[in-house]
Amino acid sequence: MPALVNPFVAATGSPPIPEAQAWARRYDGAHGPLLDLSQAVPGKPPHPAMLEALSAAAGSPDAARYGPILGDAVLREAYAAEMSATYGASLSANEVAITAGCNLAFVATAMLIAQAGDAVLLPTPWYFNHQMSLAMLGIEPRPLPCHAEAGFVPDSREAERLIDERTRAIVLVTPNNPTGAIYPEEVLEGFAALCRRRDLWLIVDETYRDFLPAGLNRPHGLFTAPDWGDNLVQLYSFSKSHGIPGHRLGAMTAGRDVIGEVAKTLDCLQICAARTAQRPVAEGITGLRAWREANRDEITRRASAFRAAFADLPGWTVGSVGAYFAYVRHPFAGRTAAQVAERLAAERGVLGLPGSYFGPGQEDHLRLAFANVAAERLAEIPTRLASFTV
Repeated sequence: MPALVNPFVAATGSPPIPEAQAWARRYDGAHGPLLDLSQAVPGKPPHPAMLEALSAAAGSPDAARYGPILGDAVLREAYAAEMSATYGASLSANEVAITAGCNLAFVATAMLIAQAGDAVLLPTPWYFNHQMSLAMLGIEPRPLPCHAEAGFVPDSREAERLIDERTRAIVLVTPNNPTGAIYPEEVLEGFAALCRRRDLWLIVDETYRDFLPAGLNRPHGLFTAPDWGDNLVQLYSFSKSHGIPGHRLGAMTAGRDVIGEVAKTLDCLQICAARTAQRPVAEGITGLRAWREANRDEITRRASAFRAAFADLPGWTVGSVGAYFAYVRHPFAGRTAAQVAERLAAERGVLGLPGSYFGPGQEDHLRLAFANVAAERLAEIPTRLASFTV
């Protein structure tokens, strides 16, 4: 008889993207090359200077050695300076930890602030890796419904009604994955006030912060509160803005005492984040700013092209668009999101993810990630969907 696995892991669903990619392998190419809108993939390779620096670092003996648990000082300092400028706050390297990707930052944070039997509020539709991580730790991922009529922006008043004695934290993701919704500053301030009043942690995942619309003064003012370090943890990824997802580099910003505690978890999970990309990214934060901003502007153009592609498609409704994602309501009442997504991939060569991957109550929606598809290719969508039915 085989040994038993952890029941929390066994009860957690498998990673969903491979299932969707299998649908696309049945597509025969009749409508042109596959339009892969399934995964949040950077739309262009890293800048040549970044590639050159990565190549040099990979051949460096220093990058092959263990580094500090919380990340190399050069990157922690550069990122703290960038955070200070972005949020109009005064943040230090002692309030930053570098992690092996933002997913690991989330797991380390969850392990720090909650234990099996506790609950954490996740706005739904949720990012499925957040739900999976909590479930495998035995922490209840408690759905906080975000409604289409509100642009999929959560409501702190609705959240408060879901809080009980087991609740330890609220997670927010902005710009959101999967919906693309950008949470207004006053919404974030409302959740911060709620968490302070109820002694909860507020975890804000800003993986896609660098793709906010140009001209936005700052994403929010949470770091300007004198006591922000008491219960706020902010998460970030260098993957998308620098085009290096394979190097797995993320960050968390929190109070100094919190960073000191999370070092215990990071020492067990990663020992140190991979070092090859740390100095190149530290230099790229300022040195490649213009390239990153141009990339943001191109993603914004693709978002506009996506909206235009769906503007005249009968029955299809774009509920929200932002950063890498659009969340779209399909017109096939009575059909599951998986049925629609599977047929769309296999028959029309448009690969998206069903809303059911992102939590309860999402059968009417698909998530379409447009960032890695050129605007002229997005313009093919109306032709692909014409006369499509399930």
